[in-house]
Amino acid sequence: MGMLRAMVAHPEEVYPMVKLKLASDRIRRQIPAEPHWAFSYSMLQKVSRSFALVIQQLGPQLRDAVCVFYLVLRALDTVGGAKDYKILMDKFHLVSTAFLELDKSYQVAIEDITRRMGAGMAKFICKEVESIDDYDEYCHYVAGLVGLGLSKLFHASGSEELASDNLSNSMGLFLQKTNIIRDYLEDINEIPKSRMFWPRQIWSKYADKLEDFKNPENSTKAVECLNDLVTNSLIHAEDCLQYMSALKDLAIFRFCAIPQIMAIGTLALCYNNVEVFRGVVKMRRGLTAKIIDQTNSMSDVYGAFYEFSSLIKSKIDGNDPNANLTRKHVEAIQKACGSSGLLNTRGLHMHKSNRHTTLLIMVVFLLLAMVKMRQYLDAKASHCRGAHLNTYLKLISLHAPSSSCNSKHPSALILKTPFVDFFRQKRNQIMMI
Repeated sequence: MGMLRAMVAHPEEVYPMVKLKLASDRIRRQIPAEPHWAFSYSMLQKVSRSFALVIQQLGPQLRDAVCVFYLVLRALDTVGGAKDYKILMDKFHLVSTAFLELDKSYQVAIEDITRRMGAGMAKFICKEVESIDDYDEYCHYVAGLVGLGLSKLFHASGSEELASDNLSNSMGLFLQKTNIIRDYLEDINEIPKSRMFWPRQIWSKYADKLEDFKNPENSTKAVECLNDLVTNSLIHAEDCLQYMSALKDLAIFRFCAIPQIMAIGTLALCYNNVEVFRGVVKMRRGLTAKIIDQTNSMSDVYGAFYEFSSLIKSKIDGNDPNANLTRKHVEAIQKACGSSGLLNTRGLHMHKSNRHTTLLIMVVFLLLAMVKMRQYLDAKASHCRGAHLNTYLKLISLHAPSSSCNSKHPSALILKTPFVDFFRQKRNQIMMI
């Protein structure tokens, strides 16, 4: 019902949703034939469907390198105790085989970042995130280095100049801090107890214990702490805009820009929103699909950043302890977007549509029905092909003579021909599709 309500409220998002659904289905079918690459790409889809989708923007060689890079870092995260990716670890030798097929320049970049990230994660196994400096350092190790690594891979592909470490680091920190903020409730409720990475220097201003923010009686302080953290994250937005504006390759640009727009959109949803401490706060699917579909230039990025920062600005409570600082960062983002000369705000991202026409909604459901019917017919056709061949073979068998029959019997002649083997072969081939 939630999705249906969203479709009625935002019918303009349905077409991008259908496109995204078809693209996702196509990706699931496009698994490489080689066992090590088949495992790598199927594993990528299991551990991160969203990443598996955006990675398809890239060219074949760079896509392979980024796929392996992501899985290697996932495996490292598993060693660090974040989550149990048992299948990935059990068959990691297949990822290693894929790694060894990469160009040497890609291998060097992946090895360097993995080594540095492993050392940083080891440092924080027993170390708590106390200060804002600790927070930035931790985020650097687990995400900033990913930004540095991707910049190295982009450069190794010959498509981009090597971006500065500072800008690359900010790209990672902006995403990581957004995830840490959004996932408060999931992390605090995890059993066994999960590590928490909200910096004590910030949250201790509002509560004695981090768990206190779950209690409804602490809602005011919880939201003030949340706003403090969102404000801290916004520091990186201008660096992200600068990084993306320097990208030349459209595929790499889309690969980088879509997650960054999702991040500032998520921050806009979380800001001043007590629901972060009550449940899941995330973008609706239609908006996500729309961002993926319509992010093609820096004009689109500036427009999205401007609109989402405007939403944050509209939610600022004058009584919030960080109201002035939040407003300062938001206005800096808006100024960067406006001074680019490419700003094109289209009112796409958070406002409800007024175009609730019956015809459009009918078209939407027709499109969805066509997608479902196509999936059903494809599955049915595959099943029927196998069933028809089985029936044909059974009919041949039923008419086969006994050993005492004349070998010149017509059915005996059929059985002496290669037709039966041929149809058995075809049946097996079809069943493998």
